[in-house]
Amino acid sequence: MKDSEVTLITLPDVHVISAWAFNPSPENDAWEQLKAFAEPLGLLQPKNKPIIFGFNNPCPSLGSPNYGYEFCLVADPSVKATGDLKAKVLSGGLYARMEFDPSGTDFSVSIPAAWERLNAWVAASSYQQGSHQWLEEHSPKGIPQALLLPIEKTGK
Repeated sequence: MKDSEVTLITLPDVHVISAWAFNPSPENDAWEQLKAFAEPLGLLQPKNKPIIFGFNNPCPSLGSPNYGYEFCLVADPSVKATGDLKAKVLSGGLYARMEFDPSGTDFSVSIPAAWERLNAWVAASSYQQGSHQWLEEHSPKGIPQALLLPIEKTGK
């Protein structure tokens, strides 16, 4: 992996509208909840440059087919959540960000492979994994397009 494939970014704390689902494949259910809320308000329009993050919450565990996935749409604090959605602040921090193109692939293969590449980059760098939330950045259609691994500087 070339260093140019990874960029370092600092995300500020952001106000988000969050949708969550818990089942054997929660990504679609959480996305449909968020989309049903955001589309009528025009929040997913490309002209509005929506910023959408997602992450497992909780992560899969041995012995259970179920896990959670949470989508977070960055929104102005004046946007109020409705129904099962929640308004909250997503804490920021320093991240190693890597774009990838999962189109035409099996997400259950392409996403873990991309995470492995990003983890390998961090392991070979002067950074170590941080303790803040890891994130997957999504397109306005809910398609993953970049990974953000929390990092912090090491003493190397």
